[in-house]
Amino acid sequence: MAEKQTAGRDRLGEFAPKFAQLNDDVLFGEVWSREKELSPRDRSMITVSALISGGNFEQLTPHLHKAKQNGVTSSEIAEIITHLSFYVGWPRAWSAFNLAKEVYEG
Repeated sequence: MAEKQTAGRDRLGEFAPKFAQLNDDVLFGEVWSREKELSPRDRSMITVSALISGGNFEQLTPHLHKAKQNGVTSSEIAEIITHLSFYVGWPRAWSAFNLAKEVYEG
């Protein structure tokens, strides 16, 4: 079972309470907890890929940590980013590799 997420409330609770509630309760509460439908490991690989594809590097680091926690290995992350580089661009791959290296070697 996925752990209870509070990042939305912690960071945006007073400023954007509805968004914080949707983030914590729906996205990380309901969607991420659907482990019969898709494992947390698979969700992490999909999420990391989506963030890299969209160039959303400010959110990539915490999701790389979550991917590592969910059992995605450094060699798998390297392969994911290498594969994506041909679809989303070399500069995005470089940016993703810099962050992944920090998470997996740090």
